Amino acid sequence: MGFLHLEEVGKDYQPNGPASVTTVLNNINLIITESEFVAVMGPSGSGKSTLLSVLGAMNRPSQGRVIIDDIDIYSLPEERQADFRREYIGFVFQQHHLLGFLTALENVALPLAVARISQQEKRQRALEALRRVGLVEKSGRLPAQLSGGEQGRVAVARALVNEPPLLLADEPTGNLDSHTGDEVMALFTNLNRQGQTIIMVTHNGDNARLAHRIIRMRDGEIEPESSSGVTQVTSVGDMNHRC
Repeated sequence: MGFLHLEEVGKDYQPNGPASVTTVLNNINLIITESEFVAVMGPSGSGKSTLLSVLGAMNRPSQGRVIIDDIDIYSLPEERQADFRREYIGFVFQQHHLLGFLTALENVALPLAVARISQQEKRQRALEALRRVGLVEKSGRLPAQLSGGEQGRVAVARALVNEPPLLLADEPTGNLDSHTGDEVMALFTNLNRQGQTIIMVTHNGDNARLAHRIIRMRDGEIEPESSSGVTQVTSVGDMNHRC
C-alpha cells in the first residue's frame, strides 16, 4: 500500500433531498507513494477540488475509505481529524489568504497558534519555513510590501510550517502572471526534490508536466492513466513517519 490510498471513494450531494442525488466522485481508487508529485487535471466540474477536499480530511466521502500513512482518516473522531489536518497536511490555495495586518513571519506562524510549544520555537519554525522558500530577509514585511510571487511563497511557507508529510495545492498559480507562476512552480519542484509529497490541482499543462504523474478526471471519475508525455521519476527523500 502506498503512502496515500483511496478505496472506492464516492461523494454524493442531495441539494433537494434524497430524491435528488448529484454524484461528484464515483468509485475512486488511487494510490500515491511517498515523495511523489502528482498533478490532477480535468474540466471544470470534473471533481478535482472535491477530491482534494476529501484528501484533506475536510469533506467526508459518501462511501469508501481514505488512508494516509496507514490511518483511515474518516474513522477518526472529528476532533482527531482536526489534529490530523494540522499534523499531516499543508494547504495552498489559489487565493493566498494572507492577513494584511500581519508580517510574513506572523502569517507563516499562524498554524502554530495552538501548538504546545514556546513562542520562541514558533518563531524559529516560522523562520525556517521562510528560509525554505527563500524569504527570511523579508520576514518583517507586510503582504502589501511583497510581490505576487513572494506572497505565493509566504503561503507555501505557511503550509509547510508544521512540516506536514502531504502538501495539497488547488490551482496555486491560477491568479498569477506567467513569471510569478513559474517562481511558485520552481519552489514546488524544489520542495519535491527534498522529499515533499505534493498533490496539485491545475488547469495549466506546463505546470502539470513538472509532476511525476498526471491524473485526469472527468465526470467524477479518474480516467485510465497513461505514461505518455509524463516523466516517471524515482521518488527521493524520506519523510518522518508519524503515529
